[in-house]
Amino acid sequence: MTQSSDTKSVPLIASIDVGTTSTRAILFNKLGQEVSKYQIEYSTTASKDKERNGSGGNGAEERNMIFSAEGIAVEANEYVEIEELGGQRDPTLRFPRPGWVECKPINVLANVVQCFAATLISINKLNEDREANDLPKYEIKCIGVTNMRETTIVWSKATGLPIVDYGIVWNDTRTMDIVNAKRANTPLDEQERLRAKTGLPVHSTYFSCSKLRWLLDNVKEVQDAYEKSDLMFGTVDTWLLFHLTHNNAFISDVTNASRTGFMNLETLDYDQELLDYWGIDKTKVHMPKIVPSALHYGDFVVPEITKSKLTEAALHVLEQFSKQSIPIQGSLGDQSSSLVGQMAYKAGSAKCTYGTGCFLLYNTGVKKLISQHGALTTFGYWFPNLEGEASKPHFVLEGSVAVAGAVVQWLRDNLRLFPKAEDVGPLASKVPDSGGVVFVPAFSGLFAPYWDADARGTILGMTQFTTASHIARAAIEGVCFQARAILKAMSSDAFGEAGKDKDFLEEIVDAGTYERTPLSTLAVDGGMSKSDEVMQIQADILGPCIKVRRSPTAECTALGAAIAANMAYENVEDRIWKDLEDAKKFVLFGGQDTEEETDSPRLKIFTSQSEDKQRRKNWSRWEAAIKRTMGWLADADAQSA
Repeated sequence: MTQSSDTKSVPLIASIDVGTTSTRAILFNKLGQEVSKYQIEYSTTASKDKERNGSGGNGAEERNMIFSAEGIAVEANEYVEIEELGGQRDPTLRFPRPGWVECKPINVLANVVQCFAATLISINKLNEDREANDLPKYEIKCIGVTNMRETTIVWSKATGLPIVDYGIVWNDTRTMDIVNAKRANTPLDEQERLRAKTGLPVHSTYFSCSKLRWLLDNVKEVQDAYEKSDLMFGTVDTWLLFHLTHNNAFISDVTNASRTGFMNLETLDYDQELLDYWGIDKTKVHMPKIVPSALHYGDFVVPEITKSKLTEAALHVLEQFSKQSIPIQGSLGDQSSSLVGQMAYKAGSAKCTYGTGCFLLYNTGVKKLISQHGALTTFGYWFPNLEGEASKPHFVLEGSVAVAGAVVQWLRDNLRLFPKAEDVGPLASKVPDSGGVVFVPAFSGLFAPYWDADARGTILGMTQFTTASHIARAAIEGVCFQARAILKAMSSDAFGEAGKDKDFLEEIVDAGTYERTPLSTLAVDGGMSKSDEVMQIQADILGPCIKVRRSPTAECTALGAAIAANMAYENVEDRIWKDLEDAKKFVLFGGQDTEEETDSPRLKIFTSQSEDKQRRKNWSRWEAAIKRTMGWLADADAQSA
């Protein structure tokens, strides 16, 4: 589909962003600015229990405020809605048992449609004002989708409705027994061979494969649909695109499909050995076609199953919009979408999203690397309509920090060191250093590159000199040290044997340059990145080889999906941004012809102010603390046995 020839319109791209705890729809202009936005923050079964028990203070405040996944207070207003519970409304996100996390697929779809309707109503009002002032109207050209990954949904091919009223969310751990049994019965050489195919650790509750296996083993309705070949399997992207497109597109892009545990990174298709390993008969389950991240999947329609949940005004504006045949043509898993929105396009560039945990992605370009240091191998994006190497699937190494924003929540709620999450930076900055305190926030074990489920949160080095500011600073440093550990491991992976046992973050400190390192810039977004104090601590811990660049937009994940949708046009003239570099030019530099990031008023750059000797001493102290933390639970249990 080509754009309208009407030059009296300002083109916008719509982005639908479905996270774990919220849904939003955003309309972006060429500068990557939000022209219209609406979001729904989820209440949960935990919230419902809190209301039932009458705890938490003033009831009106409870209804109009909720804490985000990053521990930041979110208030309801004309652009933000907090999910109402009660009556017929079940929560979108629920926790039915310890370790179980579920989402309600119908609610997820309804929230998307409601958010999108709100942005359309808003843009129509803006266009009335613009027309009255003789300004060009806004026009939505295409739509992109981004979503939480690995979350597993099953529905009926005959009806299009969920077979069970929940999806199993990515961080659910109910499949622990399944993966442990698989691990115990799989030789190590076979585990490594399967890992090389998927880029993922085979025996983890994280990925979709064990979730589908659990549903087949434990839910009769799913078993019955499977035997009748009526079972449709997909992640959140597949569920949304199936219902939001005129042709019921049954697809999954590579960034999402590569997180199922069924896809071969080389063939870009499902692998028969992997399906057999999990006991999946492909003739009995419908699996989505694996496609690029930028492709015309279908035109937007209002899903029939959501129409009864919409107001008359919302349904009217959506049906009018449906008549325009606007293409949905971008799809990315959330972390990959953040990479794209952060403009980390070149091999060797990296991004870090600070949410409840931290997600770091390191772009390895068209080269697939299987990490020797605990990182995952997955896809960053695939935009086939671009030219040259940019058109090929791009790989990334991924590492996660289990606790980031969650440690700020803990300091606020459990220790009551400050009333608001935003106060952590100023509190930590009251002292020049942690006063010798090291805080390893391993509340639920350690992720990459340590991978130790028996580690637990530890605070070392306290004396009578220690204050609340020292503990707050040590907590932030604990997150930043883990980010450094992952980047160190990824840099070593990028250089193979030549990088073995080397710390590239310290290799050329004396040269005083960023550009000669394997990794020169860390692009950051997410809750903790909003604090100048926290990002300066991160820059100091990384050292002078890496600069920290904060994005000009707080919604990098949603922006990435918009960029993907833009790149699906085959004709360059139909695009808002001609290519990835053009997107970078307008989003990062406001349309100016410069590549010097320090020249852009839209960017905030943090560089290290640390002294080499002290920084290296602090890193050694961190590594010593990690050794004392790892294996703590197993060691303690063994001694008490």
